[in-house]
Amino acid sequence: MSRVRIGRWALLVLVLLMLTASLAYPQPAKNAATTGATTKAVTSTTQTPATNDAIEEEKLESKLAIVITVILAVVWEAFPFVVLGAIVAGMLEEFVPQQWITRKMPKNKILGIAMGCLLGLLFPMCECGIVPVMRRLLRKGVPLGTCVAYMLAGPIINPIVIISTWMAFKNYETEGRAIIFLRIGLGFVVAFLTAIAVQVQFAKRGYSLLRPLAIPPSEKPTPDEKEQGQVHPAEYRAGESRPLGRRIANVAETSLHDFIDIMVFLALGSCLAGIARAWLVPNDAQMASLSTNYPAAAILVMMFTAIIMCLCSEADAFVAASFTKLHMSAKVAFLVIGPMFDLKLLLMFTRVFRKRVIITIFLGVSIQVFVYSLITYFVWEAFNRS
Repeated sequence: MSRVRIGRWALLVLVLLMLTASLAYPQPAKNAATTGATTKAVTSTTQTPATNDAIEEEKLESKLAIVITVILAVVWEAFPFVVLGAIVAGMLEEFVPQQWITRKMPKNKILGIAMGCLLGLLFPMCECGIVPVMRRLLRKGVPLGTCVAYMLAGPIINPIVIISTWMAFKNYETEGRAIIFLRIGLGFVVAFLTAIAVQVQFAKRGYSLLRPLAIPPSEKPTPDEKEQGQVHPAEYRAGESRPLGRRIANVAETSLHDFIDIMVFLALGSCLAGIARAWLVPNDAQMASLSTNYPAAAILVMMFTAIIMCLCSEADAFVAASFTKLHMSAKVAFLVIGPMFDLKLLLMFTRVFRKRVIITIFLGVSIQVFVYSLITYFVWEAFNRS
């Protein structure tokens, strides 16, 4: 086993041990409301250094509890979808020859990108599991722009997410229907234009934009690729005639390879999300005030919140709906950018793309989401006044 694979296994074991230890961490005895009441009561009386230390310790325990809750929530929420994505990637690698995929792809790159935006309707996958599938498609020779379009739009434009969004906003009447259609429509537009920008770069720079693990393999692996673990053995077996038992073993081998690769970065991303959620994300009351007085700032804050919280696209609509006093434009921004770019995805992207592609995706997605959401705010307000 190469040093690279040993390092990944060691890092995954370390992260899993940290998560297991966090289960035994004692939760603070008092909730946030009790803590607030205690703080006010102590403030109104003479405080002693010992009392202040106790209050600060209680606040720290509360924030640590938030960190642990977010870590566990993100990992366990994403875990089944990462497993599903790894299995789909393994089956794709084993059963689908590269030549078949390249023959089926449209020759027109723009048409291929548009088709990539709608692939989620046929292959529904949340953002947690779509990265390994997208990487395998890249290795099969699918154009980079099409893969990026599927990766960005697939977690939004798929039947499961559409139904979950409808369930979350079904009681919002006109506003709820608008949010559902805007999420789908803006998800398509943002993914389509961002994928075009990436494809333009690919036309100039080629496979230098990708990591070795995402580059279509040559006919035979080089000795360096074998030693560094950059090319999985299954890459050279697709389409060959083999017994079913051997094929299942190959699928399991490839799936485990992708699962370990992605799970490490998912766990690290969840740790960052937990820390940021405890210390950086504003509460509901603050967001309501910001939405009323500074709509552009509210949109930016909700975009930042989506990036930090690392929610699964099949559940984020219920979180957005919980911000009852928030303007719908900020909710749309939250629902569109979250499945396309967050902390866990950023770390996953580093296993597929070079820095230039990641920056292009981030800027393309964030700028478009902000502009379209701000336009949505003004159009919605003009519609309500008329």
